[in-house]
Amino acid sequence: MRNFLSDKIIGIEPSGIRKFFDIVSEMKDAISLGVGEPDFDTPWHIREEGIYSLERGRTFYTSNAGLKELREEICNYLARRSQIQYNSQKEVIITVGGSEAIDLVFRAVINPGDEVLIPQPSFVSYLPCAVLAGATPVIIELKEENEFRLTKEQLLSHITPKTKVLVFPFPNNPTGAIMERKDLEEIVQVIIEKDILVLSDEIYSELTYGTPHVSIASFPGMKERTILINGFSKAYAMTGWRLGYAAGPAEIMEQMLKIHQFAIMCAPTNSQYAAVEALKNGDKDIQIMRESYDQRRRYLVHTLRDMGLSCFEPFGAFYAFPCIKKFGLTSDEFATRLLNEEKVAIVPGTAFGSCGEGFLRISYAYSLEDLKRALGRLERFVKRLEERQ
Repeated sequence: MRNFLSDKIIGIEPSGIRKFFDIVSEMKDAISLGVGEPDFDTPWHIREEGIYSLERGRTFYTSNAGLKELREEICNYLARRSQIQYNSQKEVIITVGGSEAIDLVFRAVINPGDEVLIPQPSFVSYLPCAVLAGATPVIIELKEENEFRLTKEQLLSHITPKTKVLVFPFPNNPTGAIMERKDLEEIVQVIIEKDILVLSDEIYSELTYGTPHVSIASFPGMKERTILINGFSKAYAMTGWRLGYAAGPAEIMEQMLKIHQFAIMCAPTNSQYAAVEALKNGDKDIQIMRESYDQRRRYLVHTLRDMGLSCFEPFGAFYAFPCIKKFGLTSDEFATRLLNEEKVAIVPGTAFGSCGEGFLRISYAYSLEDLKRALGRLERFVKRLEERQ
């Protein structure tokens, strides 16, 4: 029988995050700090709205683009939070999580051979989605000495006549890096001059510590060349509701909607009703969760440094990215041995790109109690490594 599989998909590696998650799920007494999922329950008033929508029999399809009320609330939210004005009828699409939105962007704008700039370390979906759309990925290696920010010089050095899209993954998963207004000003000049489209993944925009998030789409001349992607999973602890959105130029949204129509039809209806409530009345919930994450962030970074691990201070998302190069182990070796010897699951930095070698991603979207237990085990492991050196 002939091989029915696609060469393209065979060539794509599975997610390095799920590998450790699958192992730890079957390991007794293991502690996982590997998955980027809030440990908070979805706030009750949001859950209640989802339940109420079911009780009312709202189990129908919505329009392909999503509930009108939700698209209007997203526009209100983006105007309030980022000072960007969008047309709810033509410039916003509701998607099944932010991940679907990423896929839709690439499939709607890429022609074979177009180059997509992907700063790494970064979220695992960008590269495979770009490849599946027929793009040529061009990796920009973010540097710890630059606080894992994208610099103007790095961007310029990777642009070619074939460059079409820049993935802009800030606040960043896995590093926790952010881009402040002064950083964005230099990047924006290059993007406009070189006529590049931006995919701005802002799923962690509500989770910054000390410096409010600034959207690259808010700069003059950028709204018309940016697709802003966001969702409800991180800010509102709604991971299982599977709801995201994209906002951008109408002509691009029209083509993304076409793909969405044929592949998905529409996002879950009860999730959309719950999201309307989240946007209307969820600001206080975000503040409470952000303050808790900030407490965990400071505890985690302080404890890692106390045990002798170099760790860049993250100012966004809910991850730390400590360096383990001094031990002479690869990221995968370190994470595998830690899991086997101490039953603590963290993610090798290489899951987010080869330039993540020598680093680990530790999520602090977990309770302080779990963090303390896991870090106690990590410290024991680190001491054994140091004694053997």
